[in-house]
Amino acid sequence: MDPIALAVIGGTGLYRLADLADVETLQPETRFGTPSGPVRVGRLAGHRVAFLARHGEGHSLPPHRINYRANLVALQQIGATRVLALNTVGGITERFGPRVLACPDQLIDYTWGRVSTICEESGTEVIHVDFGEPYTRALRREVIDAAQRANVALVDGGCYGATQGPRLETRAEIARMRRDGCDLVGMTGMPEAALARELGLDYACLAIVANWAAGAGPDPDEVITLQDVLDNVAAASEGLPALLRALLPQ
Repeated sequence: MDPIALAVIGGTGLYRLADLADVETLQPETRFGTPSGPVRVGRLAGHRVAFLARHGEGHSLPPHRINYRANLVALQQIGATRVLALNTVGGITERFGPRVLACPDQLIDYTWGRVSTICEESGTEVIHVDFGEPYTRALRREVIDAAQRANVALVDGGCYGATQGPRLETRAEIARMRRDGCDLVGMTGMPEAALARELGLDYACLAIVANWAAGAGPDPDEVITLQDVLDNVAAASEGLPALLRALLPQ
């Protein structure tokens, strides 16, 4: 059987890959428990691609309750070595308005209380991974090059700030994040990226900007609604199938 060429983790508003053909459903169990849902494995442009909905296919899991360890280990167990994380985010700085796609290169973790390492259990060997560059450089480069080949607009770089959720942030929190150097804000970027590093997986983030973060847009009094988020995610994702095809081995 052909290897898994790419594993994709979908965020809010992205619960399946519509272009997957000959889909089989896998229900892996891991040493860390059950992942968010079934892993759908099918063919895209002649290659085997796996997809997992991070929040569950019915969006039933809030960010702090996701079993990030089980999700990544499940993908590793079926043979995935390259993971593209799709993250629905808010935009903080000027380049990152609604419906923008971005491939961030840095990360700040504001989450708390999440199991953030595979070294949690007593007696487990402690791993100290280098995390100065939180996304795999080579895979990031492939994503950026694939977007260019597919003629999909993509912002190269940016700092993702990971917050606890599930509530959205206050204006003061976003102002602090801007001072800290964050360009994007989301709720699921960590501990996923760090766990991928501990597991030796190549990992990159494709951030889909669904809205301006609180106080960041041209209308400081804008109220963010779920429908606006979903509409913007759908619009920003129109080029995603072409980008994924370009990202697969040619």
